[in-house]
Amino acid sequence: MLEFAKTPPKGWNSWDVYGASVTEEEVKRNADIMAEKLKKYGWNYVVVDIQWYEPGAESAAYRKFADLKIDEYSRVLPAENRFPSSADGVGFAPLAEYVHQLGLKFGIHILRGIPRQAVHGRMHIKGTDKTADQIAINSICPWNSDMYGVDMSIPEGQLYYDSLMELYASWGVDFIKVDDIAYSTIYRDSHRKEIEGIRKAIDKTGRDIVLSLSPGPARLQDGSFLQKTANMWRLTDDFWDEWELLYDMFDRCNYWSPFIRKGNWPDCDMLPLGHIGIRSGERGKADRMTCFTKPEQKTMITLWSIFQSPLMYGGELADLDEWTLSLLTNTEVNEMHRTLDGQRQEYRDDEWIVWSGENEENTYIAIFNVSDKKKEIPDKLAEIYIKEDAKEIWSGKKATEAAEEVDSHGCVLYQMKRM
Repeated sequence: MLEFAKTPPKGWNSWDVYGASVTEEEVKRNADIMAEKLKKYGWNYVVVDIQWYEPGAESAAYRKFADLKIDEYSRVLPAENRFPSSADGVGFAPLAEYVHQLGLKFGIHILRGIPRQAVHGRMHIKGTDKTADQIAINSICPWNSDMYGVDMSIPEGQLYYDSLMELYASWGVDFIKVDDIAYSTIYRDSHRKEIEGIRKAIDKTGRDIVLSLSPGPARLQDGSFLQKTANMWRLTDDFWDEWELLYDMFDRCNYWSPFIRKGNWPDCDMLPLGHIGIRSGERGKADRMTCFTKPEQKTMITLWSIFQSPLMYGGELADLDEWTLSLLTNTEVNEMHRTLDGQRQEYRDDEWIVWSGENEENTYIAIFNVSDKKKEIPDKLAEIYIKEDAKEIWSGKKATEAAEEVDSHGCVLYQMKRM
């Protein structure tokens, strides 16, 4: 069992807003607002997503075989035109320090493997005479051309990942999201050897760095292995603001709930809320406010929270509106998310889904209307799950005063004293 990340990580990630093109100024702006408005509710990770080492990145579209910023030991470094404080080889240390001074934690995204250009250039690896081409294998990412895989059958493969994590720990990194590793459409072993190598490399640093694996869907048969090696692993491919994807997540949460424990958090992916897609354009959707309806937004937050998924906000924090802020700062929902145990799906039919969980003081019941019409909660569910002392958390009303109907794709969340 991993000895840190004892509660599900919560924070902001740059992907849903800026794709691969986020800048230092934008990261700092979002960090400032998180510290001001969200930190006291437990939101504290600021994560720079993919290709911070690609000087020409402009959107979520990757430039094939782009020249990357790398050091003499084949390790990617921040692109100085996008992250000016990284000049002179200091990397993300100044930006991490900025984030830390706000009382927050700093995270980065990396791709599994070793840079293609280091391999082609036969560049050095720290701690060995072998060069990048001698540890690379043709285990490539199907959607990004930056990396080759690393041969973990030889000691030098582990040395490469050791040097990588040593560098990032020296910068003050608290969170590493490793992509093209939790699931593979090409390679049957799901990159287990590289996952193990990264885990060992992090442990050698002595720093409590949260390890997050992407993308999904991770395989259920790997559940026990993932509990031993990672703090988070994705249940799905990239999640976006579409009801079909949200509806599908109920099944994924149901399958994965037995694997939740302190230090291990199956990950439903980022929250595409608020202002997203500024320079992303994923799934053919440009700059926009989330396409989720308000009931769907509440359903997403409620499911992620009662399941105890990590919560990574995907929108531009500078544009937070009062409604979105209320979803992120509900004290009782945040407390439930932090302290739950034994959560599970209780009931499901074509129109209603019920989840439960509990902590030392309370029992929680979430009732979701997944139909296309506004409906009253069926008597058979109300009689079983809603007790007299229940309070509906989102409205703050007693069960006897709460609305009798639930919006299409909406939910109610009840809190009751534990018997």
